[in-house]
Amino acid sequence: MFGRDKQAAQPKPTYTQNADPGMGAYANHAPAPTTGKIETVIGANCQLSGSLVSDGGVRVEGVFEGQIQTTGNLVIAETAKVYAEVQAYNVVIAGALKGNITANRVEISETGKHWGDLVVNSLLLNEGAYHRGQTNMNGDLQPPQIEAPKYIPHALPAAGEIINGS
Repeated sequence: MFGRDKQAAQPKPTYTQNADPGMGAYANHAPAPTTGKIETVIGANCQLSGSLVSDGGVRVEGVFEGQIQTTGNLVIAETAKVYAEVQAYNVVIAGALKGNITANRVEISETGKHWGDLVVNSLLLNEGAYHRGQTNMNGDLQPPQIEAPKYIPHALPAAGEIINGS
């Protein structure tokens, strides 16, 4: 319908009641998406503010202000200006984004600019990319321990001993 590709119906993620009140009323047990299909586009001539929640990919080409939460990928095009707190699976920034990002992977292209903090598993900054803020990478890796060099005593020549044939 409306020019979209007709696809076989895909099963929806299953939701189950969660007894843990800290996790919200329902928990999604479906794996995170791995495809890059864009389902929502905010056009270059569009200015939008509010809260955007999506289960699919999102592409922003215009101006957006508010919150973006998607289980899919988020693409900030070169023409885009975004002022938002972002939660997404993967984020690609080619335009400008001001706000904190929580994602699996963030890529900032050579034309991309980001002001805000990142919480990510993977970060890619292309040459020319701009990022100002703190970056926290998930994982419990410990930095390498730096040890002082071990002193190895050298045998000093005895009094009157000739060194190197001199």
